[in-house]
Amino acid sequence: MIIALALGSAVVFGAGDFCGGTASRRGGSMGVLLLSLPAGLGLLLVVAAMSGGPWHAGALGWGTASGLAGGVGLLVFYRALAKGPMSVVAPVSGLMAALVPAVTGVARGDRLTVPALVGILLCLVAICLVSMERSAGPVRPTSGPILALLAGTSFGVFFVLIRLGDDGTLWPLAVSKAAGLLVVAGVATAARRGPAQLLKDRATVAIALSAGVLDVLGNGLYVLAARAGMLSVAGVLSSLYPAGTVLLARLVHGERLRPIQRVGLAIAVAGVGLVTTG
Repeated sequence: MIIALALGSAVVFGAGDFCGGTASRRGGSMGVLLLSLPAGLGLLLVVAAMSGGPWHAGALGWGTASGLAGGVGLLVFYRALAKGPMSVVAPVSGLMAALVPAVTGVARGDRLTVPALVGILLCLVAICLVSMERSAGPVRPTSGPILALLAGTSFGVFFVLIRLGDDGTLWPLAVSKAAGLLVVAGVATAARRGPAQLLKDRATVAIALSAGVLDVLGNGLYVLAARAGMLSVAGVLSSLYPAGTVLLARLVHGERLRPIQRVGLAIAVAGVGLVTTG
């Protein structure tokens, strides 16, 4: 069950990132975040209310902390993209997003079989290879890789904290999304940037809203996966989302997969197979 839920999370995350990236190309990343995050939060609040369950102050505290980490991660990630080539930024951030929960899970007592451990290591390699894109120009030393490291670490911390705050309800996740929205909204206000330009294009608005809904669905599947099994496995498999993004880009935009990305997809399949059998 954990394998299916975690891979489902990766697929949905990948689709959400594809929608978010597509909308950002048309209307700017900050505007997309200011539309997608409230859309996802609104849906999550409705589902959380329908699901019921009591509030727990401690769990909500973990949820708030995870939301702050996630919100900072988003802002730093987009900043990293502006400072360095995607071919460097995406693999570094993706690797850290998977590595942090993997290491935390093992430190907290996850007992992995040898095949499962090898499979996780292969998945980490696959995340890097699948994320690699061709640079628009020569790679020069910038602060991009450092920012990507911080962004990926923030995403990984989000995965860990939201699992620690899991109390069997969706309220911690809802609070997490609210906290992340506050971080993004605060930065947008300080920078005097909003979604006004994006609102003029209904198609872009629809894509941005879809990104928010998919992000929440991916988070929900991840929470269920981590609840069903080991954090190290759930975190790594959920972090395979770049594979879904590049495949959608291939199908929708006709973007060609680079040979190294094809190798990454093959390694990902092998890694998932080992984790499943292990």
